[in-house]
Amino acid sequence: MNEKKRVVLAEDHTILREGLRSLLTMDDQFEVVGEADNGLSAIRCVANEAPDLILLDLAMPKMNGIAAIKEIKRQSPDTKILALTIHKSEEYILEAFKSGADGYCLKDSTHEELLMAIKSVLGGKMYLSPSISEKVLVGYLEGKKTLKTDTSWDTLTQREKEILKLIGEGYKNKEISDYLCISVKTVEKHRANLMKKLDLHNVSALTAYSIEKGLVSH
Repeated sequence: MNEKKRVVLAEDHTILREGLRSLLTMDDQFEVVGEADNGLSAIRCVANEAPDLILLDLAMPKMNGIAAIKEIKRQSPDTKILALTIHKSEEYILEAFKSGADGYCLKDSTHEELLMAIKSVLGGKMYLSPSISEKVLVGYLEGKKTLKTDTSWDTLTQREKEILKLIGEGYKNKEISDYLCISVKTVEKHRANLMKKLDLHNVSALTAYSIEKGLVSH
């Protein structure tokens, strides 16, 4: 690699983002060209910078990483996406790859493993942390899928999941409409659909559910 690879960091914890920046700037193969602390700003940053790679946390404010992956791949299909997360469950892994992620690396990985993951993804290979890859591979080979397709969660649209996340983070209807550039009436309709599909009847219940599903940190 003669030319430096352009990288965007999307992580809402400042100390982790600074650590990632320090790690990458020590390697003359990489140049950090942008940073984001939520899903929406990650999408904007990729649109502005057209990086070779984005390191993307899956649990971020305003828009979760899965939704951000889909939008980034839609807008910038050549940008490689390496999901960086604490989540080891097959549900998260499969959703990330189905949405367009090129790699999946755990936050408890060593610096060496992270750099290997970045280089693998930039080289056009898929990457999955060794500590979880065997579990997922065995699941596929045995024809077992722990993902259930008949739960209330699976009936939600991506937009409904985005709104559920924002409700869980305490945003009001008007704030949600501003963030997502939709009308308040549309937000109200989505909120009503969420309550009906999930059989939950107030904001507290929706918030608890969004935490349970890992949309919101608690």
